[in-house]
Amino acid sequence: MIGEKWTILILRGSMSGLRHFEEFQASLGIARNILSNRLVRLVQAGVLERRRDPVDRRRIIYELTAMGADLLPTLVALRQWSEKWLAGPSRMILADKRSGKPLQELVARDHAGRAVSPADLTWVDAEVPQKAPVRTSAAASAAQSLAADYS
Repeated sequence: MIGEKWTILILRGSMSGLRHFEEFQASLGIARNILSNRLVRLVQAGVLERRRDPVDRRRIIYELTAMGADLLPTLVALRQWSEKWLAGPSRMILADKRSGKPLQELVARDHAGRAVSPADLTWVDAEVPQKAPVRTSAAASAAQSLAADYS
């Protein structure tokens, strides 16, 4: 959903305050049809919300949903990785509005806050809470029992 160049640039623009189709197009230099396609996909996926501009009801606003805002660490990490390994430091830095200070480097951390590397990681089964079975009928109960026998 977000692994394509234009989609990532649209998300970056949205996090930087772009809200209208024309703003995205002017800032990114993207073709109208491609921008329209990507915005539709992001709205359908629940990453952006499309609504009328309260100031000018003829215009549409695209805003990040909570799902979209949760992509901030991912986009910051990609930018930091790119500056470190590909492009070098940018003349524009990403900073906290309150302090004006640049963001710290994002690092994967364990449950105690210790920085971890790929060598420190392993896959384990998650402890997922089980829902209590809902019994709506004798047939449903029989189906749940049968399913439990095969799992």
